[in-house]
Amino acid sequence: MKTLKTILIVLLIIILIPLVTAIFVKKGYAVERDIVINKPKSEVFDYIKYLKNQSDYSKWSSLDPDMKTEFRGVDGTVGFVSAWESEQDNVGKGEQEITGIVEGQRVDYEVRFLEPFESKSPAYLITDSIGQDQTRVTWGFSGKMQYPFNLMNLFVNMEEALGEDFELGLYNMKAIMEHEYGE
Repeated sequence: MKTLKTILIVLLIIILIPLVTAIFVKKGYAVERDIVINKPKSEVFDYIKYLKNQSDYSKWSSLDPDMKTEFRGVDGTVGFVSAWESEQDNVGKGEQEITGIVEGQRVDYEVRFLEPFESKSPAYLITDSIGQDQTRVTWGFSGKMQYPFNLMNLFVNMEEALGEDFELGLYNMKAIMEHEYGE
């Protein structure tokens, strides 16, 4: 009986340690990357404000060439929704909606993941002119992991992991803008 009690206490401690630790681990994270594109701000903004264009440069769009996509509304305007559904868990099912536009400067949207897990996260693209024919594009995203799943923040650096995906997307965007919209 004493051995069973000891085993139960040890199991309880093993379960409680991560749960108590998770109370003190941050829940939120933010990712932001930028790149300079050798094009005027107006051209760059006119490209990034359309969510459909993300399929050309976003890493996530290339993960499943067979994913189903659906579009609702007028692209490049507040309320436009771009939805996706994939059999692959690393793509899942979700949608993003343009929630705000400051013409020539900023596009805000909400990313809603539906499967394999549910979450909502704000994201944005910002353009800043740094010269007559140079534009800095900043792509940002923030998220929150609910307790006790926030414990994963101790083991996975979301800023680093997602940051690499943003960097690739921005690099692809730069290549498209500077090549397809050539001099």
